Amino acid sequence: MAMLLRRSVLSLRRATCVASKNAEAFPDVCPPITFFLPVRTKKGGFIPPRRKMLEEDEETIAAKARAAGIVFQQEIPERNINISCSSVIFDPYIPPEGDARVSVLSKEGIKQRGLRLRQSAASQLAIRKIKANDSWFTTKDFAENAQEIFIEAHNCLAQFNKNKLHSLVTERCYPEMTRGNRYKTIRWTFVESIEPPKIVHARYTEMVSKQNLYGQVTVRMHSRQTLAIYDRFGRLILGNEKQPKDVLEYLVMERHLVNPYSLWRLHGKIVPAWAPAKDPIITTILIPGPKLNPGEEFDVLNHSVPKPEAVQWNK
Repeated sequence: MAMLLRRSVLSLRRATCVASKNAEAFPDVCPPITFFLPVRTKKGGFIPPRRKMLEEDEETIAAKARAAGIVFQQEIPERNINISCSSVIFDPYIPPEGDARVSVLSKEGIKQRGLRLRQSAASQLAIRKIKANDSWFTTKDFAENAQEIFIEAHNCLAQFNKNKLHSLVTERCYPEMTRGNRYKTIRWTFVESIEPPKIVHARYTEMVSKQNLYGQVTVRMHSRQTLAIYDRFGRLILGNEKQPKDVLEYLVMERHLVNPYSLWRLHGKIVPAWAPAKDPIITTILIPGPKLNPGEEFDVLNHSVPKPEAVQWNK
């Protein structure tokens, strides 16, 4: 291509030279007429889009493409599935109101007695299924082991030991325990056990296939604990380190029975409807004070806290 272009340019130069000599020799001859030779060049590079195309949203472009007949492949959001634990507490235990025994002669006592018999029968079948898949499971030692797991998990939460905490709680329980703990200091201690822990509920379930089994055991634990939570400035917002409280809890322990290397881990807690409400969190706020000049001192007695102005809100 380059050689052909060079030859055409040389031929044009020769023709112009001959024409100029003939014009000098013959003044009546007209001068040569210049003309342009179209030459093929490479296509231009990036062509920026129009301003209107840049201003259009993705939805507008997609709508135009659908109107033109272009079909887009539907994007289905994928959700990660974790098979090491279940996502819920299946058939949760319903504690009796007040956690106290009612007289069998009363109507409520008869209902409570019948409910307890039905739950205990289903729990015995579940315990047999758990023992068939876990040879180390015993009803005598399991409640104490569950209490030890509970204490160790809360100690790791106070120290925020992530690696060890994952081995003591399930993937469902971990975000529930750690949510909202950023920039906070937790002080938790287990004082003593008021009543020995005991198993009150047991269930098992299947997931995806009949061979994939999960076991859940509910343990009743009545103990004395201390809890204190401080904010990032060191101010106490909940509890008291020196004042222990009696706590009644229903812990749910879970294990993937099919996996021989799995462990019993804390899966969640059951909070009954009749349980007392939690103590409110004490928050600290900044009260605006007067502007002081250099050398002036703040007088607390003569200072009046400004009240906010009434604001009329319109819907």
